Amino acid sequence: MGRKAKKFSFWFRRKSHLPLIVIGSLVVMLLFFNDETSLALNMKYEKEINRLSLEIKDCKDSAAYYRAQREAILHQSEDLEHLARERFHMQRPTEDVYILK
Repeated sequence: MGRKAKKFSFWFRRKSHLPLIVIGSLVVMLLFFNDETSLALNMKYEKEINRLSLEIKDCKDSAAYYRAQREAILHQSEDLEHLARERFHMQRPTEDVYILK
């Protein structure tokens, strides 16, 4: 083996971690700068998913409230009268109404 081959072999053994660093840096660059697999983009999507999940939960809660209110109105006429008087600011002749703001 020639002297140049020995030098190259010695240099390659000392710098053998270089390909690992290059491949690692490429993977990191792909994770942070690629538009489709960007870490920042994934975090943004995760926040949006959480926000929309909370919105869906709120909508389901309000839908359940209005369903219960509708059922109460359909089955009990007292609730219907109470709701109409409350919503349209009506009163019976024998009652006093106080509006608090």
